[in-house]
Amino acid sequence: MVQGKGLFSGTSVRMKFVPAEPGSGIVFVRNDLPSPVQIPCDISNVAKRMRRTSLVDGTVAVETVEHVLAAIWGADIDNIIVELNAPETPSTDGSAKPFVEAITSAGIETQDADRNAYVIDEPIAVNEGEAMLAALPGGEECLDILYDLDYADLPSIGRQVMGFRLEKDDFASQIAPARTFLAEDEARQFQAQGIGKHLKPKDIVVMGPSGPIENELRFDNEHVRHKICDLVGDLALLGRHIRGRIVAYKSGHELNQALVRKLAESIADRQQAKAMTGEPVMDIRNIMRLLPHRYPFLMVDRIVEIDGDRRAVGLKNVSINEPYFQGHYPGQPIMPGVMILEALAQLSGILLSRRLEHTGKIAVLLSMDRVKMRRPVRPGDQLILEAENLHVRTRTGHCRCRALVDQEVVSEAEIKFMLVDAEPV
Repeated sequence: MVQGKGLFSGTSVRMKFVPAEPGSGIVFVRNDLPSPVQIPCDISNVAKRMRRTSLVDGTVAVETVEHVLAAIWGADIDNIIVELNAPETPSTDGSAKPFVEAITSAGIETQDADRNAYVIDEPIAVNEGEAMLAALPGGEECLDILYDLDYADLPSIGRQVMGFRLEKDDFASQIAPARTFLAEDEARQFQAQGIGKHLKPKDIVVMGPSGPIENELRFDNEHVRHKICDLVGDLALLGRHIRGRIVAYKSGHELNQALVRKLAESIADRQQAKAMTGEPVMDIRNIMRLLPHRYPFLMVDRIVEIDGDRRAVGLKNVSINEPYFQGHYPGQPIMPGVMILEALAQLSGILLSRRLEHTGKIAVLLSMDRVKMRRPVRPGDQLILEAENLHVRTRTGHCRCRALVDQEVVSEAEIKFMLVDAEPV
């Protein structure tokens, strides 16, 4: 449990770290609402905010998540639930250290699942003005970060350059203690806008012309260390541990997020290319052996990727010959959203069947949550279907799904199944 006040809002908050099933990823849960709202850590859920990273689901937000994410990634954790009773995470001392300590004191368990890693094999860069951020090929054992911080206009900070190897160097001692900092004129502007009025000089590092005001630095180069901390937290939005090199110059949250979006697009491009050109893992004959559905309700044409019982990728070729286009809608054919969801449910059923094989149970649709339709699907489109197994228990199964067309997400949902005994044939 970590308690404190939000950096921007000043709202008191209690936050708790809870274990999660393999494949769950990082999920924030607002439990102060009438019905708890889950917001997965994903770049698609990032809201545009000034000087921080925030996640949203509709009108529900979790603000200032970067230090929490950095602590989780720095502690080498893949799956965790973060529960909180307010819209913003606690600021505490402005660093990731209290979160690392809370996670460490609770204990970390090794799960029986392969890590979902992303190896950088081609240069990807983003820039804005003088600021630049690049992902470059490197080793496959860890992520090498080189950060060049340049505050030429503020001599008390000046230029600081630091390298750090995530998963090799000690995040807890070298990066986590580094605190948020502001120039004195920035701090005055924020308080004039009513932001951070609850903060005292000891609560945040405010840099004047000759050094910190009413405070002391923990490291001579604490500023660049904190920038690395922010970068690690923002890179967690990819949902995959990254292998290679990251080079940053004057980068902040917006540029960090822009790079993650490009990395996510690269992953989606490769998955679609593999789906379109690769040999199917399951053709339609294999699919029909697993699913009871038949024309016109069989919605998966082939499976192109299966990672054990953790993740599956399938295809649905959308043809004008689909019978529902006769009435939905004449002259303006659009694939019904329920049919897209049905395709995702069928793919999930195939994924769960790998866990249920030889158990005598089958998956029956129970509920769909967090359903979003983002753009129309029309004849001629090819749906890339993705299903990720969040957990399978004795009586229920839970999958996170999405459908894409041309690398753009068109629909997403979390689908739950009831596991029932199969009737004898």
